[in-house]
Amino acid sequence: MLKFLLVPPIPIARPALIGLFLFFCAGFADGAMIPFFPLWAKGEAGITTGYIGLLFGCYAGGELLATPLLGGIADRVGRRPVLILSACGVGSGFLALYFAHGVIAAAVILVATGVFESVLHPTVWTVIADTTPPENQRRNFSLAKVSSNAGRVLGPAAGALLAFISLKWVFVASGAILLAGGAITLLCLPETMGLGAAEEGEEEEEEGLASLLPAFRDRRLAILLLWFLLLEVSGSWVEAVLPLYAHDTGMLTPSGVGLLFTYAAALIVIAQMLVSRIAAGRSALSLTLGAGTSFVIAFGILCTTPSLLGVIIAVSLFSVAEMLIGPLVPTAVNQLAPPGRRATYMAATSVANDLKDSLGPAIGTALYALSARLPWIAAIPLAAIAAVGLGGSLLQRSTTASQARRSAVLRPPADH
Repeated sequence: MLKFLLVPPIPIARPALIGLFLFFCAGFADGAMIPFFPLWAKGEAGITTGYIGLLFGCYAGGELLATPLLGGIADRVGRRPVLILSACGVGSGFLALYFAHGVIAAAVILVATGVFESVLHPTVWTVIADTTPPENQRRNFSLAKVSSNAGRVLGPAAGALLAFISLKWVFVASGAILLAGGAITLLCLPETMGLGAAEEGEEEEEEGLASLLPAFRDRRLAILLLWFLLLEVSGSWVEAVLPLYAHDTGMLTPSGVGLLFTYAAALIVIAQMLVSRIAAGRSALSLTLGAGTSFVIAFGILCTTPSLLGVIIAVSLFSVAEMLIGPLVPTAVNQLAPPGRRATYMAATSVANDLKDSLGPAIGTALYALSARLPWIAAIPLAAIAAVGLGGSLLQRSTTASQARRSAVLRPPADH
């Protein structure tokens, strides 16, 4: 391991707060880069329009290829070194795009950046889980959504200002903030692996691909992530198809589309904690069904009301659904994970996100090519079925956990 990773941290902040800052950095970087990437690719990097979607796929593809091999590495070498290298690697990748020209150079950089990014989010989730009592985890995972979306509000604004200089300067901003996140992690984050973790006598997990993709072995996790993936695929059509739909119907200009998604991120920043407080006493099943209902109503509005007001209402409902469902899945995955395998299980969740990022836009845009309303029509049953399935999976997990706790309380103490 590199020597700088051994520098002892200065514990001036709680690890969970550093994790929230890293979520802000990642959200800012994506918000600053993604809206302007197609314009840079076509206008300054000499890349034809047909290859722009492929380049987005290279980024998600790098994550998807790397996660099976690297996803659980934080359970073996520690959270701190993985986060330092990951944040610095992604930041350096974005900076490298400043010098890229042509589709091949951009593709190579994006795949490499995706490899580093593959362990960033799951390891931050794991740090939060390592250092948060179970009763506070849903709240802290809600704060993570707030932090990420706060970055997604400020990132496009910074990108718009830098674009007056040159479009490629948005990569400098994206890379610089992630390098700053890596530096803060190096200086301030203590190692959290082992906090509240391994019980005595727990069996050591085997190395290799099987241990890094627990979804292949843990049926409960595999079913939960399958329903989550289906729900996320239908949600991904909002980002992939709605800009085309709003532009082609003449409802919004490209800058108007950017403002629409800035509004959606700002809504989550403002309302996430309020929604989390209101939902604190409700079951995971009711919250999942509420999110599914929001999805169905929003897709129904897009099908039947092709107007700017309808689009704004639909995007607002999508944000509400994200606020309801966002903290539930990492909380459930953390509860399913054996104490020494938290990062590995969080990495399995990252696989579902990576599949969503690669499959969702491709399917959604293919449906849109057939008919402008077909994605919304297809999304209604898909979101409804996925929400019911995910809610049932979360209910079963909650019931099993309650039974286990009751058994532990009723079990007589061992004789000594």
